[in-house]
Amino acid sequence: MRHPNGRICGRGAISQTAFLTRGLVLAAVDVIAEKTWRKAAHAHAARVESYVSTHLARREAGIKHPVHDFLFTYYSHRPAALRQWHPGYGVGLAGAMSYDSMRGYAVSADGVATVCDDHLGQQVPLLRRLLTLLCATASRPGTFGCFGLHEWAMVYRSAETRHDWPLRLGSSGTDAVVDSHRIGCSHFDAFRFFTAPARPLNTLQPGRDDRASYEQPGCLHANMDLYGKVAVRLMPLIASALLMDAFELAWDIRILDMRAAPYDLTGIVLDPTGEPWTPVCIETADGKAEYVTAQKAFSERARPIRERLVVECERLLAAAGPPAR
Repeated sequence: MRHPNGRICGRGAISQTAFLTRGLVLAAVDVIAEKTWRKAAHAHAARVESYVSTHLARREAGIKHPVHDFLFTYYSHRPAALRQWHPGYGVGLAGAMSYDSMRGYAVSADGVATVCDDHLGQQVPLLRRLLTLLCATASRPGTFGCFGLHEWAMVYRSAETRHDWPLRLGSSGTDAVVDSHRIGCSHFDAFRFFTAPARPLNTLQPGRDDRASYEQPGCLHANMDLYGKVAVRLMPLIASALLMDAFELAWDIRILDMRAAPYDLTGIVLDPTGEPWTPVCIETADGKAEYVTAQKAFSERARPIRERLVVECERLLAAAGPPAR
């Protein structure tokens, strides 16, 4: 039998139930046996651990990482939340009283936990906004050739930097790279950090409220946001497997994002792989080619994740029913 989140469950793992809890009548859900879902939760925790444990160890030691801290600090999903496994809306977990205190859940008297209809109903406006943005982004051709200059524009003609690391080419060399390139950043959350002298240099002027008019699938940050600003915001309505696919994509994209940035990160280790940092020198022809190749690969990797998020938004909106008149 196939769950709404796309996972196949073995025979005997699922039963159908409808139940009353906290005064809410919940629709029939697929209930997974406790042994089965705990195994899935354990596998999720193991998948997450290599990312979370190194971050927490650094945080305990007071060590900042300019690449890997980003997903835990810029976005709202903290390590404990990432570790928590969720099956998605429409799936019940037998023997899951521990979910009783979790946002969005209701638990029956016999311990079956599921995301409740009330929570789904509250998220309908968000689901509509995210669906509009996802579809608008997917409808455009990818733009490749920005070369990650958004990070350079964030330090252009400024004595301050966004990270406590020196500039690889120095201030004047960094400014010269910006001056010699066309900047076409389509992502508002990158553009808003441009220095004042850099903002007029951008050929686009994206705003906070017109993201659906600008986002395109070649943008590194738009693809990172599939994790931090789409999947995270949909939890626990979607399955943790989809969240982690988006997280791992964002993790790898962030590495390219900072390798192409103007900072000298000599000595930084890109854990959990253990590979040392090397720059993508976008001021050279070879560096530009390397960046575009990686950018296109990430766009292709993001495409099925974006499609799955679209499917989930459509499924959840259908389950919520038509808007009340």
